Formats: sequence, C-alpha cells, structure tokens
Amino acid sequence: MDLTHAIRRFEEYLDDYDREDDKIRLKITHTYGVMEYSKKIAERMELSTEDQTLAQIIGLLHDIGRFEQVKRYDSFEPGTMDHAGFGVEILFGEGLIREFVEEDTWDPVIRTAIAKHSDFRLEGIPDERELLHAKIIRDADKLDNCRVKLYDPVETFMGASAEEVGRDQISEEVMNEFRKKESIFSPLRKTKMDYWLSYLAYFFDINFPASFAMIVEENYLSRLEKRIPYTNPKTAEEMREVFETLDRFIREGAAR
Repeated sequence: MDLTHAIRRFEEYLDDYDREDDKIRLKITHTYGVMEYSKKIAERMELSTEDQTLAQIIGLLHDIGRFEQVKRYDSFEPGTMDHAGFGVEILFGEGLIREFVEEDTWDPVIRTAIAKHSDFRLEGIPDERELLHAKIIRDADKLDNCRVKLYDPVETFMGASAEEVGRDQISEEVMNEFRKKESIFSPLRKTKMDYWLSYLAYFFDINFPASFAMIVEENYLSRLEKRIPYTNPKTAEEMREVFETLDRFIREGAAR
C-alpha cells in the first residue's frame, strides 16, 4: 500500500466535483479528518505498520460515495442514496479500487470496512481483521463528526440554525431510545432535536478505550453541549439528562 499515491489519486478523483460547494468541502475535510483519527487509533492500539496504513486507506475511501450523493441530490439524507453501498460498488464493482491500491491483498478488509461503516449496528463479520478495521473506521468517523458538529455551520449539517434547533422538542420515542444507551435508528427521527440527539447518541457505539480517551482529551462532550442553545424548557431538562448520561458513559469507556 502506498498512502501517498492513494491520496494523490483521491485528489484527482475530486476534480469531478465542485470543491466550492459547502457540502463537498465539508466531506473533503471530513475525509482527511477520519483518515487522521484512524491513524491515531491504530497507533494508540500499537497495531502493525501495515494495519496503521490500511486504517488510513480505509479512512481516505470510506465516504467516496458521498461526493456523488451530493452531486446528484444535494443531500446527505440516507433516503437519497446508500452512500456506503455506492462506494463499495464503484470501488469494487467497477474496479476503481485499483487506482488507489494496486494489490488486491487487502480488498476484503477494505470492502467490509467501507460497506459496514454506516450500518446501524456492526454485525455479521466473522473475520477478526475485517472486524478490527470495521470498528476503527466507525470510531474514527464518529470522532471526526464531533469536529464537524463543532466547526461547520449548523445550517450545513442540520438544515436549520442552532437557535431553531434549540427551540424544538425531542420526540418521546427518540428520548426513550436514548435511555437504552443505544444509537438512535434514523427513521425514528422527526424533529431537528431528534437529529441532534441522534448525533450525540453515536457515543454509545464507540468501540475502543483509545477512542473514548480522545473524546475526553478533546473535551468534545462539553463543547458539543454548548453548540445549541436549548431555549425550549422541556428540551433543556432532557438535555441535562443526556449530557450527564453521556459523560458517565464516556469516562467509563476511557477507563476500560
């Protein structure tokens, strides 16, 4: 694997898309952020040099289907396209993977990790190395999504201002799902606050102590808490519960 070559080819691939588009720009920055977090997780876990490079290659390619989704639909909504499935199709069905990685040795690991990175739950991966890298990319994706939620305009990823989101309420069904300490199933989301809470519930799906440790070190939780002004009284009360629950969960995860 030649990471420098893969990055150069990725930059060429992006020439077919409008880099000035906010959603495209967001996804380019996110791609490199996920690649960097994949590297950090693999390093902290003291994986082999090969697995560290493999983790970064997967990070680089994990969202390759997103660019076409934005080009066609101007949306990240799952109802418009299965971006993970589309990414697997263009990489392995159409053979684009050979432009990034010349050898096919690592194809099963790369394919599985990309295919599974946005699944609601990670299931059905008997191979240990494939499972390891599927977990790494899922953690790295969530870690960089914390950065996205902190630094990108709320309107870009929420479709509404922070003030509009904070005036909204959390659906009872979504709040009950959160209390189970599980990720929130996308079709259950109805309000803007449902969407915001679903992003925070991603923390329940973190896999490694190294990932939890980085969440604590970056102070992501308390910074995310301040991102939205919860002016709706019922929402404010429920969000106090949310952040207390997540703080305990994250600290316990980092201490494992």
